[in-house]
Amino acid sequence: MESPSAPAHGGLLLAASLLTFWSLPTTAQFTMESVPPNAAEGKDVLLRVHNLPGDLRRYAWYKGEIVENNEIVSYVIETQTTINGTAYSGRETIYPNGSLLLQNVTLKDTGKYNLQLILRDYATKQVTGQLRVYPVLPKPSITSNNSNPEEHKDPVVLTCEPQTENTTYLWLINSQSLQDSARLQLSKDNRTLTLLIVMRNDTGPYECEIQNPVSAGRSDPLTLNVLCGPDTPSISPSNSHYLRGTNLSLSCQAACNPPARYSWIINGGPQQHTQELFIPNITAHDSGSYICLAHNSITGLTRTTVKTITVYGPVTRVIPKSTHPQPPPLARVHLESLPSGAPYPTPRQQAPSTRN
Repeated sequence: MESPSAPAHGGLLLAASLLTFWSLPTTAQFTMESVPPNAAEGKDVLLRVHNLPGDLRRYAWYKGEIVENNEIVSYVIETQTTINGTAYSGRETIYPNGSLLLQNVTLKDTGKYNLQLILRDYATKQVTGQLRVYPVLPKPSITSNNSNPEEHKDPVVLTCEPQTENTTYLWLINSQSLQDSARLQLSKDNRTLTLLIVMRNDTGPYECEIQNPVSAGRSDPLTLNVLCGPDTPSISPSNSHYLRGTNLSLSCQAACNPPARYSWIINGGPQQHTQELFIPNITAHDSGSYICLAHNSITGLTRTTVKTITVYGPVTRVIPKSTHPQPPPLARVHLESLPSGAPYPTPRQQAPSTRN
């Protein structure tokens, strides 16, 4: 047998006040509690006894049922000595007030603990308490069966790691809690999130959070690369009539991931592979059908759109012919030199000569 002594552990200030034995009226209820109620693995826990009767000979702690093999430690009141039992691990300390300190608890320490009292008349009493020990959770991570799913085609299964008992799993999308959706499915323990039908807006980011009574952690965000498109392309500008001699510049655009590859067909003839089409100094021969092709090299899908271009020439100003008769040609006047004082003769008109 050995005398009880306080352990040299820095975190036992809570237990120090319990070293003094006290006696309360026997009418008070005999109880036991765990301090803290939920213990983190590797920490210390005190099984504190309240209202211990005063007429005691001995008391003993048991892990589980009150049988000899489960006895941890006992305390004899008269001799103030402790007796280590079969289940003693070296981490337990019993105090004169009946409380039991467990240091550096492990998950195996979880369970029921019984305190048995032996009174002076050899009658017995007992009280049962529960010790709950939880692991300190690590930072979780997300694994995915497919980080590059194709829209409307591939399901995605996200799993929160690691798997631990007595742990609550939560999921967040874009830092928001999950909303009800027919496309989302959670496993029974919430550890696995399945996207039954992937849409292009399902990129995320996704986060998982794990919690237990003593700790919590959140994963780094995971973003999905959703392959989609191309959608039907659009050609800009919207203008379809161009003046001869000007430059024709057309641009093709389609929503697509990865970005689409573009090519053009003009009047049935393939052109260069480019998103921007430029033809300088256009003529009437450039009129016709312009087809833009957008191709997704991963999904293998191709979408097209058609635009009709009309090239017209500059407008010529036409002066209409007059319907009124033309005036006669101007008459030629014959002038003669007259002697001084002669009367002024009447002018003679000379008809224009006619050429044969």
